[in-house]
Amino acid sequence: MKEVLEKIKAEALSVAGDLNDLKALEELRVKLLGKKGSLTAALKSLGGLKAEERPAMGQMINEVRAEIEALLSKKQEELGSLAMSFALKAEKLDVTMPGVRPYELGKKHPMTIVTDELKDIFIGLGYEVAEGPEIEEEYYSFDALNIPKHHPARDEQDTFYIEGGFVLRTQTSPMQVRTMESRKPPIKIIAPGRVFRKDEVDATHSPVFHQLEGLVVDKGITMGDLKGALSLFAKELFGGHVKTRFRPHYFPFTEPSAEMDMSCFACAGKGCRICKDSGWIELLGCGMVHPKVLSMSGIDPEIYTGFAFGMGLDRVTMQRYNITDMRLLFENDIRFLKQF
Repeated sequence: MKEVLEKIKAEALSVAGDLNDLKALEELRVKLLGKKGSLTAALKSLGGLKAEERPAMGQMINEVRAEIEALLSKKQEELGSLAMSFALKAEKLDVTMPGVRPYELGKKHPMTIVTDELKDIFIGLGYEVAEGPEIEEEYYSFDALNIPKHHPARDEQDTFYIEGGFVLRTQTSPMQVRTMESRKPPIKIIAPGRVFRKDEVDATHSPVFHQLEGLVVDKGITMGDLKGALSLFAKELFGGHVKTRFRPHYFPFTEPSAEMDMSCFACAGKGCRICKDSGWIELLGCGMVHPKVLSMSGIDPEIYTGFAFGMGLDRVTMQRYNITDMRLLFENDIRFLKQF
């Protein structure tokens, strides 16, 4: 019996060492320890021994079983770890490889392209980008901009009012006031963002559109600074051949005020249907900051002056790319957007 147990143990050590997969290891376990296995047969043969021999042989069988089980368990861990390693290598995903299915890359919306270009131009001139809330206090939207209650300018904007003295902002000018209240001059900011007015939807109007406004406040700022900065901006965006002109206008928050036109991008100022044969296209409104606006914002108009300007990003984009209908910018028609 002892020789049989030694032989079973030796077989386990020899065969287990050469195994390289879990299936073969399980087959060895069944062969040695299963119901019909070698060690189980040895255990059943104890009945044929003398009574005084059985305890010692039974103990030896249990010791051999424990050794074989420990050996098989260790081998199972080794083979399991090896199988996992092979699986990880086989299933490794190289995320840098091109996909099997060709996906189209997204592109910037034309208005995003123009907005980014405008930011680059003005940041290059030393301006900072200011952002503010779209739901604005009525005070910052009107009163602080020299537009008191019952002022005709309020009727022109047909504002979306919200209970509690709030409105959906009709322009990004409130950020100019908020900036003047929060810091001392010198100030040079642009404020791009979404604005809201009660306009009917057509080729050139929308109740939701976008603006970019700018503000410069410092000692000795003049109308000449305004004209120089805005003329440079127009040439940077539309090309060095662009000409600009300034026409007198009225805005409650600037004095004097002006509209700035640029030479028509379609006919180079010769006159066409786009510019209505005038050779000019309106680009933006501007002017010197009204002294009352400076005072209400906590800035002494006897010491500081400034200029402000504002333009519709949607219309600038239309002029930049010769788009004739504003609705194309919002309808998300892939056939249209692919052009950019």
